[in-house]
Amino acid sequence: MGTGTIEAVRRKEQVAGDFASFYTVRHTTIEMASKVGEVAQTLLGVAPSASTISRLNQTLSQQFEAWRERPLQEHWRIVYLDGVHFIIRHGDKADAMIILTALGVDLTGNKEVLALCVCAEESKDGWDSLLQDVRRRGATQIDLLVTDGHDGLLASVSHWFSATPRQRCLVHKQRNVLNAIPRRERGDVQAELVGIWEQPTKEEALIQLAAFKAKYAQRFRVALRSLAEDEEHLLTFYAFPQSLHRHIQTTNAIENLFSNVRQRTDQIDVFTTESCCLTIVWATIQDIHLHKISV
Repeated sequence: MGTGTIEAVRRKEQVAGDFASFYTVRHTTIEMASKVGEVAQTLLGVAPSASTISRLNQTLSQQFEAWRERPLQEHWRIVYLDGVHFIIRHGDKADAMIILTALGVDLTGNKEVLALCVCAEESKDGWDSLLQDVRRRGATQIDLLVTDGHDGLLASVSHWFSATPRQRCLVHKQRNVLNAIPRRERGDVQAELVGIWEQPTKEEALIQLAAFKAKYAQRFRVALRSLAEDEEHLLTFYAFPQSLHRHIQTTNAIENLFSNVRQRTDQIDVFTTESCCLTIVWATIQDIHLHKISV
């Protein structure tokens, strides 16, 4: 074998290794094998073999499995819980599936995705699986959980983190209340509703809440019933420093993450398998900068 041939082989091996690390954080390897081939052909002058692409996919899968089994630190300042939907193929059909997600904020304000779990639908069983996994890997002390109002999620949280304070997402609550009010009257009602949690203290917020309920109890009974659901968790944020309020009143932090993931995977209409979807979502998240907050 000549010197040129040896160098070409070494070059191919090096590029294969580079692809494994590069695509782990930059691209959705499994679904985009053809793109890997195109770039590799440009660099090497020949298309990579099926075995090379297979090794890239295997490397990505192994790194994801190592990530999902990694130990977690015990104490977290905030954990946001929510889910994001994707279309996944099952045989000759494609179904909407949900990836349940836990996004943590540590004691220094750094954000980190703690766990991902794919389910056919959002349910207590799905959330049980995710929260049990989080505890199993060491995260047992959480200062605050921020959630929406899904019944299955709330039941699971009550079981696995019964002593942890919880903040109900005010954006979701506001939307639910306003949906039960005639469109022509929503503007004024919304201003009064938002004014409740804009009060400087919890005591003043409770006074405004009582006034709101007294004013609209007869006119908008359905809206008031919606407001009363999970009411005890609407003002939890007042127990935390004011600098944290805007970060913990809503689930915006995790929803912004989901929006970013969707933008980066929008070229994939249907994922081929659940495992493929999970791995790609994880790999995409690794390349997203999560902004630190003041805790």
